[in-house]
Amino acid sequence: MMLRFILASLLIFSVGLPSSLARPAPYALRISCGARKNVRTPPTYALWFKDIAYTGGIPANATTPSYITPPLKTLRYFPISEGPNNCYNIVRVPKGHYSVRIFFGLVTQPSLDKEPLFDISIEGTQISSLKSGWSSHDDQVFAEALIFLLGGTATICFHSTGHGDPAILSIEILQVDDKAYNFGQGWDQGVILRTATRLTCGTGKPRFDEDYSGDHWGGDRFWNPMRSFGKGADSPRSTENTIKKASVSPNFYPEALYQSALVSTDDQPDLTYSIDVEPNRKYSVWLHFAEIDATITAEGKRVFDVVINGDTFFEDVDIIKMSGDRYAALVLNATVTVSGRTLTVVLQPKAGGHAIVNAIEVFEIITAEFKTLRDEVSALQKMKKALALPSRFGWNGDPCVPPQHPWSGADCQLDKNTSRWFIDGLDLDNQGLKGFLPNDISKLKHLQSINLSENNIRGGIPASLGSVTSLEVLDLSYNSFNGSIPATLGELTSLRILNLNGNSLSGKVPAAVGGMLLHRASFNFTDNAGLCGIPGLPACGPHLSSGAKIGIAFGVSLAFLLIVACAMIWWKRRQNILRAQQIAARGAPYAKKRTHVSHDIQMSRHGHNNHGQARTAVENGPSLLS
Repeated sequence: MMLRFILASLLIFSVGLPSSLARPAPYALRISCGARKNVRTPPTYALWFKDIAYTGGIPANATTPSYITPPLKTLRYFPISEGPNNCYNIVRVPKGHYSVRIFFGLVTQPSLDKEPLFDISIEGTQISSLKSGWSSHDDQVFAEALIFLLGGTATICFHSTGHGDPAILSIEILQVDDKAYNFGQGWDQGVILRTATRLTCGTGKPRFDEDYSGDHWGGDRFWNPMRSFGKGADSPRSTENTIKKASVSPNFYPEALYQSALVSTDDQPDLTYSIDVEPNRKYSVWLHFAEIDATITAEGKRVFDVVINGDTFFEDVDIIKMSGDRYAALVLNATVTVSGRTLTVVLQPKAGGHAIVNAIEVFEIITAEFKTLRDEVSALQKMKKALALPSRFGWNGDPCVPPQHPWSGADCQLDKNTSRWFIDGLDLDNQGLKGFLPNDISKLKHLQSINLSENNIRGGIPASLGSVTSLEVLDLSYNSFNGSIPATLGELTSLRILNLNGNSLSGKVPAAVGGMLLHRASFNFTDNAGLCGIPGLPACGPHLSSGAKIGIAFGVSLAFLLIVACAMIWWKRRQNILRAQQIAARGAPYAKKRTHVSHDIQMSRHGHNNHGQARTAVENGPSLLS
């Protein structure tokens, strides 16, 4: 029977680069969420880095839901009060292909939901949605995806769905080969592979690649054990023989993966495996084989077909022939479109009576979402800060994707020509905003509507708004805007509605803005006591330019400073005079008494001298005159 689907592809990894060749170690980052210091965990003593400055949320003690969960003691959860979207933003991630895995936890607080349900996205693409009962299934306690990270960052977001607070135990970002899991046609850097299941057959031991001592470039995959597909349906096989061609590029499967298998029985010669899936999706199925049954020793001894959902994808599979030897690895890959909710793989024997399988992997093929224009994301982030946006809005991650969880208050449109999302509306009326409107709002070049009414936004209206020429509605009513109306608003030729009422604006309405009334635009400038100049507002007095107003203000300020300086000088001089008079008044009586005493002494001395002179004259007789 001929192959019926073009999508089916045969990838035989019987040749490749052995992992023993020298190669730099892959990038690896493991975060223990909520931890305040780095920790190592047995049995491999992997290093988990502390959780610092990646995100918000609340650290708490953790309860691990499964024995395969990393034995970590803390987690981080995100209350709905912090908004519906919360993200880990990890920077300095080298460009490359990565396996990203998130383990979930349970908060050890009785007041919180024991099993929260939420969605997970990576780089704006939703990869998982937790369903009730996840904590009771080992393969559902984590979400994992293969994704290309090309922007130097990794943004991993958790989206509340109204059923408890998201709680995250750990995050792993592990680099893999750039061509890992290349399924052929349709595979490129815009494709994400979400792990639906990964089974190791014929064993009861769950294993990670690390437990298998696998190559680090494999990404430390988790292999869920499959003892049997059903009672009496199969029997296990195992070997300790070396498996050739296992750990080769680009997928680097661990050799031990091929050392156990399930073989069908005489009672049920077909081997059948079914998995529940999402309808109308594409899946990539990877089947692993190695002939480890000691009874099969040559080509042609075991031959079977591979049938998926009733369609034959591979005919006459002969493992020894296709891999080149016994105990040699063979990998088959098929791309399947599933319309229902079940994906069923059947191995139908054609020779030898029994089929065999060692491992199975199933991935959902997801096309990565287009992202929002970077400048517009940056502008919204600056608005978030400037407007003191309440945390309940949860403006984290990308505003437009995943489309299931866009930012509240931001309207998005996809530009099919550039494959980028843009913001065409802001609807944030009556939200308790109390900051100011930044100039960066002009970077939202595609805005058609802005409604920020009934808040407490202060400051001036940015003149840069005049450059958003697509704007049709601008409602800034009932805020605390002050200053004048920018004349640049007159350049908004598409504007139909302009509501600036209920603010503290002043000055003359610019002629360019007033002239737009002739274009049948709707305006409301009322309840602004200082506005004037158009019908319905008071007439304006002599109009001064901004420069004149500044000059007058400067002159008044300078005159005031001169008056103050002169007053200070006069006051200090007056104080000096008063102080001198006070000193003089206090010293006056003492000075008068001292003057009288001095005068008496002088008179006494004068009388005494005259008397002495007279006596001497008598005694000496008349003077002889020549």
